[in-house]
Amino acid sequence: MSFSEQMSQLLTGNNLRFLFDGLKLTLYISFVSIILSTIFGTILAVLRNQKNRPLKFLASLYIEIVRNIPNLLWIYVIFLIFKIKSTPAGIVSFTVFTTAALAEIIRGGLNGVDKGQKEAARSQGFSKFQILLYIVLPQAIRNVLPAIVSQFVTVIKDTSFLYSVIALQELFGKSYILMGRYAKTEQVFAIYGLVALMYFVINFSISQFSRWLSRNWA
Repeated sequence: MSFSEQMSQLLTGNNLRFLFDGLKLTLYISFVSIILSTIFGTILAVLRNQKNRPLKFLASLYIEIVRNIPNLLWIYVIFLIFKIKSTPAGIVSFTVFTTAALAEIIRGGLNGVDKGQKEAARSQGFSKFQILLYIVLPQAIRNVLPAIVSQFVTVIKDTSFLYSVIALQELFGKSYILMGRYAKTEQVFAIYGLVALMYFVINFSISQFSRWLSRNWA
């Protein structure tokens, strides 16, 4: 039986709904984690660039500790120690880890903004907060947008860890359960093929949107 025939045999309405339920959970966890990580990562990046030593030290400490411990371990720690449910545990663990990664990316963007623009803004009476909000941050985000989007794509792919660690039935978890219902190797590969295609379409679309956004911002 050909691959296309295997696919048509497997992909009944019930199986598709089962997989799409997992996809919705994957996107929900990824979206919430990405939004929270962007907010917290920006705050940490700004703090790490401050002259206030205690704040700079605390931001640096968080970033270095979290970045150098695998995300898989953070999932275990947050789920087992804090005793929270699977979906919140997934969101919290990905937010904790991705915040540290984004903080370093955004800090690189902040450091890349020409100091002359800050001085020009000061001469026009802008406050430090206004300079950061209206001049520095927009340029910093634009400069590192491809790296930020790459991190977003990583979050979506890495949600596949959640089933093996805390039995959360996101897209990969649902596909793994579905594979258990079929015995033939061809059928398992057909499910793998569909799941791989779903991940690819989502992540490729995000990457293309990032390129379009970069061109328009430029």
